[in-house]
Amino acid sequence: MRPGRLAGVVLAIVLSDALTKYLAVAYLTPAYVPRTVLGDWLRLTLVYNTGAAFGLHLGDWSRWIFTALTLFALGLMWRLYRAAPAGARWRVAALALVSGGAIGNLIDRLRSARGVVDFVDIGVGDWRWPTFNVADMAVSTGAVLLAIVLWHEEEARVRTEREAATAAGAADRPGSG
Repeated sequence: MRPGRLAGVVLAIVLSDALTKYLAVAYLTPAYVPRTVLGDWLRLTLVYNTGAAFGLHLGDWSRWIFTALTLFALGLMWRLYRAAPAGARWRVAALALVSGGAIGNLIDRLRSARGVVDFVDIGVGDWRWPTFNVADMAVSTGAVLLAIVLWHEEEARVRTEREAATAAGAADRPGSG
């Protein structure tokens, strides 16, 4: 994936995240009041998350700690992108998803002390998944995809090294060559 496409995917995620959060704030007030979409399975509930994924909170400094961690993660994503071999489209797609989602939530974190806007509420009865947003979906999907891609890349690297070692060992045996 070329840099322009990477930027396009990141921008599409950031813009769709911003638009859906804008709509959530505009139409789902007051906050913390669930609106049924598909029975109890899917609700829209405006919440503000001052912490990180799954409600992880680090006290009064959460906003700035998670801002710093996000900037570090974006730096790491950039390094992984720069190190991607030619044609590593799935790796780059995964990095774009993670980066776009991270930027979407970073914008919220920097814009308001209220925290990140979340609104997708799934579950059954009192058994609810933590409320999330488009950026969270992008980060989660991208992280799983990146783990799979990096695992496959490592498997291929080990297989290539093993084949090279086997070939080198065969060349060193008497009577070969």
